[in-house]
Amino acid sequence: MTSAVELTQEYVAQTYKRPPFVLTRGKGMKVWDETGKEYLDMISGIAVMALGHSDTQVAEIIQEQAEKLIHVSNLYYTAPQAQLAQLLCEKSFADRVFFCNSGAEANEACIKFARKYAFGNNDHQRREIVSFSNAFHGRTMGALAVTPKEQYQKPFQPLMGAAKTLPFNDIAAAEAGISSETCAVLVEPIQGEGGVYPASVEFIQSLRRLCDERGALLVFDEVQCGLGRTGTLWAYEQYGVTPDLMALAKPLAAGLPMGACLMTEKVHSAVAPGDHGSTFAAGALVSAVAKHVLERVSQPEFLAHVNEVGMYLWDRLHELNAPQIVEIRGRGLMVGMELNIPVGDIVNAGYEHGLLLVGAGTHTLRFVPPLIMEKPDVDTLIERLEQLFVKVTV
Repeated sequence: MTSAVELTQEYVAQTYKRPPFVLTRGKGMKVWDETGKEYLDMISGIAVMALGHSDTQVAEIIQEQAEKLIHVSNLYYTAPQAQLAQLLCEKSFADRVFFCNSGAEANEACIKFARKYAFGNNDHQRREIVSFSNAFHGRTMGALAVTPKEQYQKPFQPLMGAAKTLPFNDIAAAEAGISSETCAVLVEPIQGEGGVYPASVEFIQSLRRLCDERGALLVFDEVQCGLGRTGTLWAYEQYGVTPDLMALAKPLAAGLPMGACLMTEKVHSAVAPGDHGSTFAAGALVSAVAKHVLERVSQPEFLAHVNEVGMYLWDRLHELNAPQIVEIRGRGLMVGMELNIPVGDIVNAGYEHGLLLVGAGTHTLRFVPPLIMEKPDVDTLIERLEQLFVKVTV
């Protein structure tokens, strides 16, 4: 029988680099490949599997809902979608939700609704979308325009116009760069793909003030840092401000594809039927799962656990005596370790030591494990990292 590796290499578009093994099952914090080798998963499907692999309750909800209704499109009402929307609004700043299928789509929706808001106010010159250095908002054409990395952008130009990049965490640059032509300011409270860089409280609060003063909308991209990842349900809670729009996705539906654009009623007042849409978004099955995820992740004891284990991870990582480590930064269970060697060397060496690791940029190792991680899992990670760093030289 032809292997999955060979079939993928022959038939799947080669847009990803993959290690030469096939994952076949997972449980909790661990996954196994087809040879039976076990790996501690410090990626969680790129910050997706908040409840870990093969969660029993999630599996029960999938089976129960699949036996009732999976998909009817957004031409009809379904209870799971309505209940999920209510819960998202009740547990956030938002008054309304637009559902989609991914983080890039959620950011596209935020961009579209921000521009529609300006258009509805007859402010037709206000089209500019401001984003920041090292940002990552997705690879679709609109989101790509506000993801300022030449490697991603150059082959696909021209991109969406009226996109401006300002330096991250630079209040003076924001003061100078946000203008009467700025439609929206799009920012990750904690940058993920760009290297796990938290925004300062002063920077985020300044963006809120500048948007209010100059008539722009503030948009938070919490695709990676939202839904408990940083120790609060939403990362914005740690900044003392709320956005006008917010993009969500990754962990929302326990590995099923779902994104969401949350918005205030002020923004929603500009939205009309036909302005945006999605065939698959928030089908009954995925909505039922997402509601369960949100209910569990938002529990105070769950968030307390993320904070406790996150702090333990932080402390144990700082105990590592490895010359390759330059800096450790992050919050909760979203931690970046900057290295003085290419991160790919560590990621590749991790497979040998039973670790699934992922980079964020060229020199940062990113830890975004399932939020159910326990202290013994941290100890296992540290033990394997100690062995790994000895073998990978500077």
